Amino acid sequence: MNAPAAPEVTRSPLSEARIADDVFRQMRAANLARWPSGADVDFDRAVELHKSLPRHKQLGWVMRQAVAERRCLTQPRGGFGTFDMHRALMVTLDKEGLADIVPTTTDSYTRNEHWELAQKGIEESERLGRSMLNGYPMVNYGVARARQLIEAIDKPAIMLTGTTMPRLTSEIAFAGGYSSYLGSGIAYTTSYIKELSIEDGIRNHQYLDRLAAMYHEHGVELHRRQPGFLTGTNIPPSIAIVTCVLDCLLAAAQGVKNYGLEMGETLHLIQDAAAVAACGELCQEYLAKKGFDDVFTPVTLLHWMSAWPQDEAQAAAIISYGGTLAAISGAASVTTKSTHEAFGIPTAQANAEGLRMTRMAIYLARHIRLNGLPEYEKEKALIEREVRAVVDKVLEMGDGDAAIGTVRAFEAGVMDIPWSPNRHCKSRVLPARDVDGYLRILDPGLMPFPSEIMAVHEEGLRRRAEREKVAFGPDLAVQSVYEISEPLEKLLPAISR
Repeated sequence: MNAPAAPEVTRSPLSEARIADDVFRQMRAANLARWPSGADVDFDRAVELHKSLPRHKQLGWVMRQAVAERRCLTQPRGGFGTFDMHRALMVTLDKEGLADIVPTTTDSYTRNEHWELAQKGIEESERLGRSMLNGYPMVNYGVARARQLIEAIDKPAIMLTGTTMPRLTSEIAFAGGYSSYLGSGIAYTTSYIKELSIEDGIRNHQYLDRLAAMYHEHGVELHRRQPGFLTGTNIPPSIAIVTCVLDCLLAAAQGVKNYGLEMGETLHLIQDAAAVAACGELCQEYLAKKGFDDVFTPVTLLHWMSAWPQDEAQAAAIISYGGTLAAISGAASVTTKSTHEAFGIPTAQANAEGLRMTRMAIYLARHIRLNGLPEYEKEKALIEREVRAVVDKVLEMGDGDAAIGTVRAFEAGVMDIPWSPNRHCKSRVLPARDVDGYLRILDPGLMPFPSEIMAVHEEGLRRRAEREKVAFGPDLAVQSVYEISEPLEKLLPAISR
């Protein structure tokens, strides 16, 4: 099946400025013409559908309620390669897992806009009776099937796409009744793809944000969400928050009013709690500086994003601890994993079990907060100083324009991501865990962190190197990546007799 030829759209210079209405109309026409299912997108009908949904199936409203009630919602990942398999998964996560937010994760072919290959994957999955795709091919199944998925559950649904190319997937998902879409121009481009430029990643997500804003202009508040980092490595909170701030500014410039932020857990209770608070406050601080005073920015924590142990008991402990961290940090939601994380895509039942583990941990820790604890306040202040040093420089480099400044900052190494696969990212910055378990920066690369801040990082890292009798250098960073996946006998050996 071949896509119709798409009409040409003139490419304007990169800017954070809102895409003009006439230009966006041309962009949408070209986008929807790229695959036959795009013809089924009817914006007016989609607006009516969203307005007809009960509020508890609209994630924009649900997230606002969670923050107002100081609740931490649960949300897994998950996607299968045929409609029937995926609908069954969504129902299981809703009913058995008690998920507050039900996901649809797309497959790798869909993420890279290889829809012909996705179609072959569907056919092979149906022939073999098991999913041969690592997610749901949203574009191939189209709008009508998406609406049937929304009808099958009693919770809000979110698109989890892991893509730097969200334009057609987002049109079909929103038209089908999905009330949220995860993705951002900086985070996903530096996390998931080698060749795509930072500029093109930003442009692709400006389309997504402008689309979400268009729904808002017609009375539908969708929940857009920034995905944090998924490089499968340790990400110091300040680097993640810098990205949250810049992605948030880019979304707000397109008119987004409901924009979630994500942080990967460090597995250090004080650091994670401080990071969640700092993330929300700093985004609001920079939004206010740019004149945006009405953008809602709840924060989500992600279960451990690096290597997992194969021992299911160890994995269960990480899941429960992750829920505890999310509750104590005051996060509005937590994205969960399962005890099958080390082996690949979990079964629906294992996925649901991870949700219930997390939910119980949240219940037990729901009343605990660290505000006022000296170590917490000290860590929060440290993170804030690190973030401001980088964000201020990025905006300066762009003469106040977040899009231009971001591209220039990556070119100069002022913005950098540990172990990024993207060739437009220098990837010189290296993190490692220090003597007290905090994630610190071992090598800042060319990022403009003040010398007095780097002295704090170095002191803790050198103390760990001395205690464990290892070299102070890159090996300390690599060891920190794999540490949590090590067997218990190595992590916590028995006392010698």
